[in-house]
Amino acid sequence: MFNTPYDNSKFVENAEEEKDSNTLSIMCDVAKENDIYLQAGSIAELEDEKIYNTAYLIDKKGKIIAKHRKMHMFDIDTATMKFTESDTLTPGNSVTTVETPIANISLAICYDIRFSELWTLMNKNNSDIILLPGAFNKTTGPLHWETLIRARAIDNQAFVAATSPSQVENPYYVAWGHSMIVDAWGKVLAKAGKEEEILYSTLDPESIKSVREQIPILKNKRVDIYDTIYKK
Repeated sequence: MFNTPYDNSKFVENAEEEKDSNTLSIMCDVAKENDIYLQAGSIAELEDEKIYNTAYLIDKKGKIIAKHRKMHMFDIDTATMKFTESDTLTPGNSVTTVETPIANISLAICYDIRFSELWTLMNKNNSDIILLPGAFNKTTGPLHWETLIRARAIDNQAFVAATSPSQVENPYYVAWGHSMIVDAWGKVLAKAGKEEEILYSTLDPESIKSVREQIPILKNKRVDIYDTIYKK
């Protein structure tokens, strides 16, 4: 939710329909002008009077090639905070993977990382890179953010690029920051601190192949006993 404060009332106030979204229009222009693939966090998407937390992937021509609606609602009540996303947001129901000339890219959003079943399904889609915009808070961030990102990269033997807002003090929600890029071994290739920062990393597709050959967990799974099924 990079273009709105993280607050239920603000989700309603700043929700945009895809066809008329000024945010999306600017994102598409930026991707085309700079000849890049762009995944710019997520926005509050409005459709049929429902609001979704939606992440878009845009190609170098400025075309939307994938969109992921956050599947798991952040309805939590801890010692330090209470938040109920489902008061305003509707969960998505689709696993999101797109084949590009660069790699097979999947999308997930924030709380989605805590549900390994979703990541298993993205793995079944032969994901090479999983993009995760997220905003863990200052309680769960230091405890779980890096641990979960590295665990999902190791579990699924894929690159994970996780982006977070920096720790900008505001009256609504302060994110943990610490964006990072992790390889299929679970090694952190690049990591930000709490401040705004640009990260760079070269992702070698051969490294995924090497990891999967050395530790063939995908082949060794006992799907005769257990399996994760996508119910469309």
